[in-house]
Amino acid sequence: MSGRPGVDRLGFYTLGGHVEDPRVMLSELRLAEQMGLGNAFISERLNVKEACSLSGAAGAATERMDITTAATNINTRHPAISAAFATTMHRLTGGRFVFGIGRGLRPQIAGLGLSQTTTAEMEDFAGLMRRLWAGETVRDHDGPAGRFPRIALNAGFDERIRLGITAFGERTLELAGRAFDVVVLHTFFADDTVRRCVRTVREAAERAGRDPAAIAIWSCYATLVDEIAPDRALLKSVGRLATYLQVYGDLLVGTNRWDPARLTDFRASSVVQELDGWADAVATNEQLERLQAVLPQDWLDVAATGTADDCARAVRHQFDLGVDGVIMHGATPTELAPVVTAFSAP
Repeated sequence: MSGRPGVDRLGFYTLGGHVEDPRVMLSELRLAEQMGLGNAFISERLNVKEACSLSGAAGAATERMDITTAATNINTRHPAISAAFATTMHRLTGGRFVFGIGRGLRPQIAGLGLSQTTTAEMEDFAGLMRRLWAGETVRDHDGPAGRFPRIALNAGFDERIRLGITAFGERTLELAGRAFDVVVLHTFFADDTVRRCVRTVREAAERAGRDPAAIAIWSCYATLVDEIAPDRALLKSVGRLATYLQVYGDLLVGTNRWDPARLTDFRASSVVQELDGWADAVATNEQLERLQAVLPQDWLDVAATGTADDCARAVRHQFDLGVDGVIMHGATPTELAPVVTAFSAP
């Protein structure tokens, strides 16, 4: 993609974080489409954010924007069910659906009695999806994704459905380049990390004989305009980063090449020790303020903050790092409206 990026290359996460009423998504989508945003991303949580239900509602509630699962897991549904879900969404939306997968949160996956998804399993799964969408009957499959004597959808299918993946580590980024069409990077990636991730994906695509420019890479970029209430901004910045460090801090710190000693200090702090769950779900405002004091400021600065103009400039800068789209993470379309207006200004 070339030229000055338009609003259609911006996206958001609908129903971000912990929610009680999934119907809120419908008004979010209507406003996002009016604003001209190009993509609505759906993150699955096993409560009132089940991905198939939300995707169907999102597809019916919109006319233009893409709907992307970012992400659902490959081992919580049979591959035939996943393939049928994606095909149904593809036809329901007239080709606006992106079926995005990820590894899932390790503690949750373990709690479900499932094994952690491997890179080989995701690659095998992608191959199965392509074959089923092409109308093939898959017989006697015995690969990393499982053993399947016979699975098929419809012999007449020739569905060109985009496959997405949320990518973090180098092996997953390389897999994205080899076998996927859309890549969603993680939040709180430093500039050098984003550049490195883009390069890894593009080079892997080239080695696989694919067009590197044909893969859409999305930066997931925390965007917190100063018009947001301070307590909500604290939750969406401090609470979210603290949660990531609780869940997979070593990976995030290692990927960004940050100092691991500072992660050790964060984990040893009294406020982290007293939390009885993920920070963005259980921390009080007082605890969030204490968490802010123990988080390195330069880690928190990997986000768009300040006025609408400040945030718009920061979002534009993400495109300078080589990405094709920016997910303005942690905010609703209502909160993002002034940023989008500033972004689209000449």
